[in-house]
Amino acid sequence: MARNNKTIVVAICGASGSVYGVRLVAALLREGVPVHAILSHAGVYVLSHEMGYDPQSRFQDFLAGYGADTKFLKNLTVFSQDDIAAPAASGSFCHAGMVVVPCSMKTLAAVAAGYADNLINRACDVSLKEKRSLIMVPRETPLNMIHLENMTRLARAGAVILPAIPSFYSFPGTLEALVDTVVARILDHLGVVHNLAVRWGD
Repeated sequence: MARNNKTIVVAICGASGSVYGVRLVAALLREGVPVHAILSHAGVYVLSHEMGYDPQSRFQDFLAGYGADTKFLKNLTVFSQDDIAAPAASGSFCHAGMVVVPCSMKTLAAVAAGYADNLINRACDVSLKEKRSLIMVPRETPLNMIHLENMTRLARAGAVILPAIPSFYSFPGTLEALVDTVVARILDHLGVVHNLAVRWGD
């Protein structure tokens, strides 16, 4: 079912792979989906290191250079992990799903333990308790038993564990196209209609 008119919450954490979060937010905005983006402190640091993001600038302006149509940027609201009074912290705020991408093992562990010490962890906790879609996109390798047990615990609680593992059968020719093979799977699980990637059999 298409849910392109309902807000999606996207959290960008401090794992490597900031481009996954950036490309997801840009894709959602292109499809007309309102987005509440939450940036962790470590996420801002990695964005700066991997993608040249200036923490003193607006995230909206940065996105304009990564495929986000400027006419849709008005549909983006950005929060810090410290904004604990943000809408996503409350179960009364209705959204169509939340994605943590990239998801650090620290955030994964906190959510698995119910440790809601910041806006990202609280919003994840709320998504689980309200039975709303929660997609965790871990970007780590190799995985130790603690990581695996935390993922299993979250999966049992209702989260989708969607590792940032690109596919190659469509022969992506650029880094962005490779990243979008993962972003497309996230959009599918959110129920957002898109034409971002080639489907097997097309």
